[in-house]
Amino acid sequence: MKLGYSFCPNDTFIFHALTHGLVKLDFRVEEVLEDVETLNQWAAQGRLELTKVSYHAFFHVLPQYVALRSGGALGRGVGPLLVAKPGSRLCTVATPGPWTTAHLLLQLARPELDRVVSLRYDAIIPAILADEVDGGVLIHESRFAYEDYGLEAVLDLGQWWEGHTGLPLPLGVILARRDLGSSRLMQIQDAVRASLNLAYQQPQRSRAYIAQHAAELSASVIEHHIATYVNKFSLDVGNEGEQAVRELWRQARQAKLVPEFEHSLFVS
Repeated sequence: MKLGYSFCPNDTFIFHALTHGLVKLDFRVEEVLEDVETLNQWAAQGRLELTKVSYHAFFHVLPQYVALRSGGALGRGVGPLLVAKPGSRLCTVATPGPWTTAHLLLQLARPELDRVVSLRYDAIIPAILADEVDGGVLIHESRFAYEDYGLEAVLDLGQWWEGHTGLPLPLGVILARRDLGSSRLMQIQDAVRASLNLAYQQPQRSRAYIAQHAAELSASVIEHHIATYVNKFSLDVGNEGEQAVRELWRQARQAKLVPEFEHSLFVS
């Protein structure tokens, strides 16, 4: 069974045990590492049985996929950042992909922006510096490094969300194809939680794997990244997390930015 997730430290931390045979299962889980927007688009094709995607993408593929309660990225102080050069007028803004949660949040918070383009997340800062775009929405490690390039934060989309809703921000989620069946879905969900628990208990086992896929990041940035994006909601979305997901889904539908589906959100 193939599981898609990103190269980012939070994902490699969570899934190392699961994809390296350290969690007991009657089937093998094979890693497929890709950029999050690539995984988002693959989900539209039902390409992988298991996949990390943005919550925005999830709302587009509900008929095919259901969310696991474990393994996702959701929390406070984790929001994408809209950044620009000091004094810039925001005419053209880049996001890391049309189905990313960052893109959805920008549409909800700044609906007046009508010139929005998509770039791979790690190409956004270079595009701003080259004056190819006026600003960009940063995710992953870029949101920790923008000041090093002389850029300033225009809007913290996580703070905007929390200020308007009082809820944590849903970013990414682990999906499983509904056709796997309820018994297999529960088994997978338990396995993801076991993988994360093992990562907490024995962090040294995944250290080299994480560093391998985050070659350009310092050890301190890797630790900060994991501490920021892996939290109690990663073990279980919980009632508060599920409320946050449902509110994001409601706002996205109200703004007519996602289809109207009536499928269940989470494995039960």
